[in-house]
Amino acid sequence: MKRGPQWAAGVLGAVIALLVAVPGTSGAAVEESPYARGPAPTKAGIEADRGSFRTATEQVPAGQGFGGGTICYPTDTGQGTFGAIAVAPGFLETEGAIAWYGPRLASQGFVVITFSTKSTWDTPDNRSEQLLAALRYVTDTSKAKSRVDPSRLAVMGHSMGGGGSLIAAQKAPTLKAAIPLTGWNPNTTFSDVKVPTFVVSAQNDFIAPDGTHSRPFYQSLSASLDKAYLLLAGVGHMAPTQPNVTIAKYSISWLKRFVDEDTRYDQFLCPLPADDPKIAEYRGTCPLG
Repeated sequence: MKRGPQWAAGVLGAVIALLVAVPGTSGAAVEESPYARGPAPTKAGIEADRGSFRTATEQVPAGQGFGGGTICYPTDTGQGTFGAIAVAPGFLETEGAIAWYGPRLASQGFVVITFSTKSTWDTPDNRSEQLLAALRYVTDTSKAKSRVDPSRLAVMGHSMGGGGSLIAAQKAPTLKAAIPLTGWNPNTTFSDVKVPTFVVSAQNDFIAPDGTHSRPFYQSLSASLDKAYLLLAGVGHMAPTQPNVTIAKYSISWLKRFVDEDTRYDQFLCPLPADDPKIAEYRGTCPLG
């Protein structure tokens, strides 16, 4: 029997309809995370100084379990609640050392608290407690609490604050992500951490040398854990205290992937980044769980 163009068009339409109806066979059929916030990501978007969200700030006085700080949050109320991130400074540092993460991350769709510790001499363990206290303040007390999903929280920190973020992940396994930034901690074994962890190190770090801090941190994490390790090329311990495109783009991708469960950001993490002169080494879990 001879079949004409109308028959062919009908068969094609049926095939397309079947593909759309069967999960996993069409990009349109893939279920998007209910926590996805913002437009489809692009390399330019995650490298930009600011993302797509307008932001506002709230000042937090001392006496809340940490040394006071600043909450930066998206003003958008039409996309639901946002994940929250606490960021701690390092030894002898105040909030100013990590303040740039507030507007940078908030503009990508997170509620972010950057803070000073009670004392600039506080240990990593002290800082872990203050990271968790800062998150509690955001979710329970802050003016921004109605914008926060308390089930989607993460921690970051520089130097001793980075060590504190790893300890916080041990203490609070329900956290969605941890990012130690040139972290310092006398204990380098974190095999019991259940929180997806992104370790950022620096090639020329003489305060928390890669070989005695960040690399052992990463190597101690369970092989079954979603984890990554980034060694910044040609920079030192203080690199995370200034706006840094490489740190920002991969931190944003990690937070989006695990706090927002947004698989659109897998493309920036897997396959593992390569051929970037700003990266001396990158290791990680691929595919991501």
